[in-house]
Formats: sequence, structure tokens, C-alpha cells
Amino acid sequence: MKKFITAALLAAVAMPVAIPAAQAQSREQRRDYRDDRRDYRQDRRDDRRDYRNDRRNDRRDYRDDRRDRRWGDDDWRGWRNSNRGLYSRGNWRAPFRYNSFRPGVSIGVSFYGPRYRISDPWRYRLPQPGYNQAWVRHYDDLLLVDTRRGRVIRVIRGFYW
Repeated sequence: MKKFITAALLAAVAMPVAIPAAQAQSREQRRDYRDDRRDYRQDRRDDRRDYRNDRRNDRRDYRDDRRDRRWGDDDWRGWRNSNRGLYSRGNWRAPFRYNSFRPGVSIGVSFYGPRYRISDPWRYRLPQPGYNQAWVRHYDDLLLVDTRRGRVIRVIRGFYW
């Protein structure tokens, strides 16, 4: 019995020393695990940031390419100066009074009806309108209108003489 009690006392004395060492080891392991996870998350954030920056740069390049391909104001202005008769006002009347539209404004269907649309924009050196878009004459101004929603996309003031 004496041996049993002595062994129990030794075990009780030795046990508290062994447990903190195990706890310290597991604490270090947890800390290493947390650091690894933190590094992994940071790497993923960096990857996403790089991906977003690449996409932004791609979009900028695409927009620059579109601007290069798109017509400039000088295209039709130079053409208009050399072909003044084509841009003459003529006897054009509308049943409504003049309004000074600006891009983003919603206009009524009567302003961009088939009577006021320009069916041959290439004749005036204008780009072909997109899907659901039309070039519309409004007195001396020219409007690019989204025909589905009735919104003015672009205004060229004083297009006609």
C-alpha cells in the first residue's frame, strides 16, 4: 500500500509539470496554425486585388480602344465644312416648339418618331446607332436617343446650319 501511495503522490507532483508543457506545445501549434491561416488569407486578398487591378486595366484598355475606333467630332465637322449644302437647314418644321435637351433626359415618343429619325447616318459621317438607338433631328440639333426607354444619350447642338 505504501508503494501505491508513493506512486500516486509522485504522479500528482509530476502531472502538473507535464500538462503545462503539453498546453504550451498546443498553444504554439495553434499560434502557428493561426499565422498560417492569416498568411493564406492575406495571399488570397493580394491575389484578388491583383485580379481586380488586371481587370480594371483591361477595361481601361478596352475603353481606349473603343475611343480610338469611335468617331470623333472632327470627322463630321470637317465633312460638314466641305459639304455645306448637305447640312443646310431647309424647310424643316416640327409641330412642337424647340427644347434644349441634354443627355440623360427622358423625352416623349413624339420627339423621336419615324418622321424625325435620320435613316442614313453614314451620309452625315455619323456612326451607326446601336441596337434600340436612333439619330433624331430636333430643329438644328441632333439627338442620339434610346428608343426603348426614350432617353437622350448624346446631343450635338447646331448640327444643321
